[in-house]
Amino acid sequence: MGMINREDMLELTRRMTVKRNCFARIAGAYLDEEGYIDGTFNQHFLNLTSSERDKNIKLAKAVPFAETNVQLKEYPYRRQDITDDSMRKLLLSLNQSELKNDAMLEMFYEEAGKYFHKSGGCAVYVFYGGYDIPRKGTDGASQWESEEIYDFLVGIVCSLEEDYEPGEPECGFLYPAFRNRSSDSRFINVFQAVPGAAAGQGLMELLGIKQAGE
Repeated sequence: MGMINREDMLELTRRMTVKRNCFARIAGAYLDEEGYIDGTFNQHFLNLTSSERDKNIKLAKAVPFAETNVQLKEYPYRRQDITDDSMRKLLLSLNQSELKNDAMLEMFYEEAGKYFHKSGGCAVYVFYGGYDIPRKGTDGASQWESEEIYDFLVGIVCSLEEDYEPGEPECGFLYPAFRNRSSDSRFINVFQAVPGAAAGQGLMELLGIKQAGE
């Protein structure tokens, strides 16, 4: 497990506002108490109303804005060979498709349903975004030139409140990991609002992440 640079995460969150929005698409599923899909949605982020964009940005922002290296930790995948990591392959494919492949999304929701059985059900949201990383000079100041485009997914799991309204995120992820101001698909950043709680452990199993001692 590596250490996350807090400044890298804050750099991302500065693009997670209604005015400086970095998200292009949002998709999600509502799971019943047994983990079965009870409804899905998939739409362009800018088609949301301003209030909906603000509400959903706050949900997604909970992941990178969490307490670094306590609530939000970096994990390597079990194997460097992607052919042996089915969930890693699925996440990469979802990212490359920009969340426009509903069949792959349903596969992800069905897998999530195996690990999240919550009274009252839960919401699983996935956001697709892109960040044009500015190049930094030797003095550390940002320049206009682009370093690279960082395309990424933010996933969150929330308990459901009334009328399919998600509560505060209980766990989530950022993939590929944002390491040294660059994309690294060999790693994933995992968020647990309460480290060690059942929701977070379920997410770790869903993502196929090796934990200490395994």
